[in-house]
Parts: sequence; C-alpha cells; structure tokens
Amino acid sequence: MASSREYLEYVLDQLRDIEGVSYRAMMGEYIIYYYGKVIGGIYDDRFLVKPVESAKRLMPEATYEIPYERGRPMLLVDDPDDRAFLAELFRAMLDELPETKKKSSR
Repeated sequence: MASSREYLEYVLDQLRDIEGVSYRAMMGEYIIYYYGKVIGGIYDDRFLVKPVESAKRLMPEATYEIPYERGRPMLLVDDPDDRAFLAELFRAMLDELPETKKKSSR
C-alpha cells in the first residue's frame, strides 16, 4: 500500500519550522531528509525514523515497524502532532545519521 499525499503534507506541515527538511518520493512512499541525510520516511501512512541511539533514548516506548518488505525495522513516531518534540528529535539524531552516499556516474 502506498502512502497518501495528504499524510505526507500533514507530516511536512508538522516539520515546517525545522530548517533543513526535504523529501523525495520513492516507489509510492516518501523518504525524509534532514540536511541531506536520510532520517526516516513515510511508509504506508506511518512516520518512521531510523533507530539511532538518540531516537531510542527520546522515544523509549516507540514500537519498531518494518517500513516495507525486507526492510530494516524503524521507530514509529506515534505523536507527529508535537512539533517541539519533532524538532528536538531531528536535532538529536543529526550527528548519528550516516552521510548520504553519492551515486556514481556511469
């Protein structure tokens, strides 16, 4: 099941005060970037983030969800309404996120 554009717009609205957020559509889902690093995404109308230590610390009760078949488990952001928390979460996660790999030109 693909994610709805409406849910993407809702999440992006919640993130609007956080500088450096962008997204890209990919196979019916949406990858969320923070300063060019993949922080998570919208999968089946669920907002999931990478399970880095800071995210686990800030969301100790979060459930792990599989974003897509054969995908690695990610943390479910179950309260995307809390803009202040989302800003804190994104800032905390930034240094732990790996750099985005550059595609080689053929």
